[in-house]
Amino acid sequence: MTSTPAQLMLNIAAVERDTRIGKDALRVWERRYGFPNPQRDTNGERLYPPEQVERLRIVKRLLDAGHRPGRVVALELPELHRLSEQIRESEQARVPPGHLSLGAMPEIEQIIRLVKNHDPVPLRRRFAQIILRIGLARFVLDVAIPLMQEIGQAWASGELHIFEEHLCSEVLETSLRSALAGAPDPTSANRPRVVMSTFPGESHGLGLLMAETLFMVEGCTCMNLGTQTPLHDIINAARAHRADIVAISFSAAANPVQAHDALVELRAMLNPVVQLWAGTSHPTLLRRTPDGVQLLSNLGHIAENVLRWRQQQ
Repeated sequence: MTSTPAQLMLNIAAVERDTRIGKDALRVWERRYGFPNPQRDTNGERLYPPEQVERLRIVKRLLDAGHRPGRVVALELPELHRLSEQIRESEQARVPPGHLSLGAMPEIEQIIRLVKNHDPVPLRRRFAQIILRIGLARFVLDVAIPLMQEIGQAWASGELHIFEEHLCSEVLETSLRSALAGAPDPTSANRPRVVMSTFPGESHGLGLLMAETLFMVEGCTCMNLGTQTPLHDIINAARAHRADIVAISFSAAANPVQAHDALVELRAMLNPVVQLWAGTSHPTLLRRTPDGVQLLSNLGHIAENVLRWRQQQ
């Protein structure tokens, strides 16, 4: 077997960014499943060949769809492609007769064409136009989330390059931040104060930003700490912000045992009057809810949970 030249391989930080799979998960899978199987440079640092990164991208897509790491991580590329195609067919089958699938919606198709043109200016302008027309909440739920699902499926199947996925993510993030910066201050007197982050090893910042957008649309006062914040810093931020709610986000690639234990630890450290919410689609976490933690299986549940919080006050 020929060795891949070092200049064509990615280090673990680059793989984390390309695949949205945390470094800790990559190391655990390497020990537990024998994949990925990186080479090492002269300093002993991991280097991942392009073909392994391609497999990891599809693994991430399957995890997002609900598969467990033990079921898919060690599979070879043809089997991963087969499962990925099954997901696409299943999603299309759930669309009622006479309705277009998300991927066939003209809005999504137009945005993907702009991504393929590799010019961020018209892409940013298009996002701004949609936000003005339908508002921030509907933009996140009806455009941004299905768009990133389609983009993820496209690069997992090789229809898009990873740099095109990065382009779309970065322009979308910039557009959301710009819209949030120009949004009026909440007028509700009963405004929950929310501290948001992910635990160390969780690096999906775009999902956290979309959650912040929906919280702010619901009149919340948010402190978004960004990704990978240690527990004691989350506690300090909750005290400084006088938080009513601490919201933690998990990806489908999260280790469910570690995530569960970290939530239990954080719940014990928080003031009992502060609610702890966790956003995750991970099936194991959804089945095993820690005491004192409110699990949200998708971003669409934020509005109803904020309303419930207000009713409890």
